[in-house]
Amino acid sequence: MEVVIVADAKAGGELIADAMAALLRRKPDALLGVATGSTPLPVYQALAAGVSSGAVDASKARIAQLDEYVGLPADHPESYRSVLRREVLEPLGIGMDAFMGPDGTAEDVQGACEAYDRELAEAGGVDLQLLGIGTDGHIGFNEPCSSLASRTRIKTLTEQTRVDNARFFDGDIGQVPHHVITQGIGTILEARHLVLLATGEGKADAVAATVEGPVAAVCPASALQLHPHATVVVDEAAASKLKLADYFRHTYANKPDWQGI
Repeated sequence: MEVVIVADAKAGGELIADAMAALLRRKPDALLGVATGSTPLPVYQALAAGVSSGAVDASKARIAQLDEYVGLPADHPESYRSVLRREVLEPLGIGMDAFMGPDGTAEDVQGACEAYDRELAEAGGVDLQLLGIGTDGHIGFNEPCSSLASRTRIKTLTEQTRVDNARFFDGDIGQVPHHVITQGIGTILEARHLVLLATGEGKADAVAATVEGPVAAVCPASALQLHPHATVVVDEAAASKLKLADYFRHTYANKPDWQGI
C-alpha cells in the first residue's frame, strides 16, 4: 500500500485527478468508480477544471456508483445517482448512458445487487475506484465487522448515519431511508486500482488502523492492505497518527516521476 501525504484537501484532489487524467489518456473508456460525500469533491473539481481547459478528455469515460439508497426514486435530488449526476457526470460532460449503478427501487433488492456485480464484471471491471473512509474505518456502507469477502448487498443504516444524513433531507430524519445497496468489500477489491482519500484530524485514527493496523473486519478499510495496487492519499491532519509518516514522506519524495500513484 502506498501512502501519500499532501498539504491539504485541494492538493490531494489535484493529485488524484492527475492520476485519473493519466488513466484516461491510456484508456479513454476507463471505468471510474466514484464515491459521494464532501471528501471527494476536490477530486471532481480538479478533474472538471481539466476538462474545461481542454487538458483532459473524459468524453468516453464510464462511471460506476459505489452505493445507493433503497426505496428512493432515482430522480430524487438526494439519491446518490442524482448527486453523482450533478457533481461528476455533468461537470465532466459525461452522459447518463455511460453511468452504471444498482437499482435502489427494485422490488427484488437482492436480485438487483447480484445484477450490479454482474454488470461491473461484464463491463470489464472498475479501472480506478475512489473511496472515502468513515471515522470507524468503513468504506462504502461496509460498517465495522462487514465480511472482507462481501459482495454488493443491502445494508441497514445505523441511527447515527441517518441522523448525520438528515441534513440532506431538510433536517427531517423521517425522510432518510433505512437501507442502502453498497458494493461489498470483495467487490471493491476487484477494482484494478483503489485510491482512498482522507482529510481532517477526525479521520486520523481510521487512517492509522487502515494502513498500520492488522487486516481485520473491525476496520473494513484495512482490507486495502490485501490489494496489489492501493493508494492512500491523506492530508497532514489525517496522517497525524501514522507512526511511519516520515517513511511515507521519504518514499513518495524519492519515487521516479514516471511512476505516478
